[in-house]
Amino acid sequence: MSSKELTYQIATLRDLGGVIQMAARMAGRGLEAGPVELVLRRPKNQRSLDQNRRLWAVLSDVSRQVEWYGRYLSKDAWKDIFSAALERQDVVPGLEGGFVMIGGRTSKMTKQRFADLLTLIDAFGADHGVQWSDPALRVLDEYREAAA
Repeated sequence: MSSKELTYQIATLRDLGGVIQMAARMAGRGLEAGPVELVLRRPKNQRSLDQNRRLWAVLSDVSRQVEWYGRYLSKDAWKDIFSAALERQDVVPGLEGGFVMIGGRTSKMTKQRFADLLTLIDAFGADHGVQWSDPALRVLDEYREAAA
């Protein structure tokens, strides 16, 4: 039996009808295999799309300008490095050698934790001489002002 979780966010009454109809259809199909659980809750205070856009702007600058142990890393690699530093992730041996970082994901971060991540990247950039591009500079200025 597979376990699949679906989440729909309802922001207006207009959204409500369609989501309820879909939930009823899916619950009906699920009941063929046994009981189902339907949960209603307030959405978690997770990172916003705007924060995500800002993250990629600063990661782009870091990936272009910082040589890390003799090589330039991708934006995705830098995201893993920064989130590992923030979340105190663990490193385990990989199946084929090397190492794999395990732990948190930025998609699961709250808005505050995501802001902490951007602050960490800002500090790292200052320590490593990163010249922020215009979009990244605007992002970091907004976070500095919000923190003040």
